[in-house]
Amino acid sequence: MHELSIAMSIVDIAQEEAERRSVQVDAVHLDLGALSGVVKAALLFSYGVACDGTLLEGSRLVVKDIPIEVFCPGCKLPKTLKSVQWFYCPDCGAATSEILHGKELIITALELKQ
Repeated sequence: MHELSIAMSIVDIAQEEAERRSVQVDAVHLDLGALSGVVKAALLFSYGVACDGTLLEGSRLVVKDIPIEVFCPGCKLPKTLKSVQWFYCPDCGAATSEILHGKELIITALELKQ
């Protein structure tokens, strides 16, 4: 389960920033792409484990799901795919391989305790 090592990295990054700014973190916000290779449920569970005994203990991991967006060569527009296994434009049916979004695994914000 590589989600635990990812969760540990997220905690390390957030803890380092919290220490640098002398703040307490209530939540870590993360963008998670459908093609990231990370199982959301496993990451959420692993985050709680990774936080134990750290400055982030009791904090939340808030995950924003990022769908797969590709550039359609037929329509000449970005299109959101409905499946991770079907890389064809949902409107015109053109095959596409230019991925614009969906691979993300990005910490976007830290929510601080008041």
